[in-house]
Amino acid sequence: MPFLTSVNIACGGHAGDFRTMKTTVEQALRWRLAVGAHPGYPDRANFGRLEMKLLPERIVDSVFEQVRALAEVAAGCGAEVKHVKPHGALYNQAVRDRDLAQAIAEGVARWSRDVTLVGLAGSPMLDVFREKGFRVAAEAFADRRYEADGSLRSRKFNDALICDPREAGQQALHIVERGAVVAHDGTEIVVNAQTVCIHGDTPGAPQIAAAVAETLRHAGVELRALSR
Repeated sequence: MPFLTSVNIACGGHAGDFRTMKTTVEQALRWRLAVGAHPGYPDRANFGRLEMKLLPERIVDSVFEQVRALAEVAAGCGAEVKHVKPHGALYNQAVRDRDLAQAIAEGVARWSRDVTLVGLAGSPMLDVFREKGFRVAAEAFADRRYEADGSLRSRKFNDALICDPREAGQQALHIVERGAVVAHDGTEIVVNAQTVCIHGDTPGAPQIAAAVAETLRHAGVELRALSR
């Protein structure tokens, strides 16, 4: 039984090319995982994790081209793109910037509105996505620490990542069972989420994914893929 249900695939912005997209889609099909596009800033040198100030039209074009690229690769493999989740700085800026969230939604809409958009639970970006006619999935994180305002703790801090599989599993369980997460300062904040993320480049990611899945399943939680 796989530890994941859905995957977010880099599609040419911050990372990814035809070969990596095709290989990842094929692996997703093999394990019956939902395929999602993961567009980011066109900044490979910084893996899309540094903030950029691009014109809205540039964001629209970039998101569209990235999602379209993955959709074409997926179709060639006999798969469909079920969801879209922005990556890195593009995601984090859109959490608090409605205009940027709107540009992301417009870029996806140029390709299709028949897809689920993923965004941070409790953030205005989800409202923007809904206003643009999309289904949404509110997201929480098993391997990231939170600030007391519900935002993710910046990666500039050494404690931003949760690399202990057991701790990540317990955080995921807390989110699912209590609809809350304990911020780095000890504050418990409300997090109503439908999907839980684990970053593929977090140290020990495979072990974290296993611990999260096993913890949730042991608690009787059914794990299902994101769907259109």
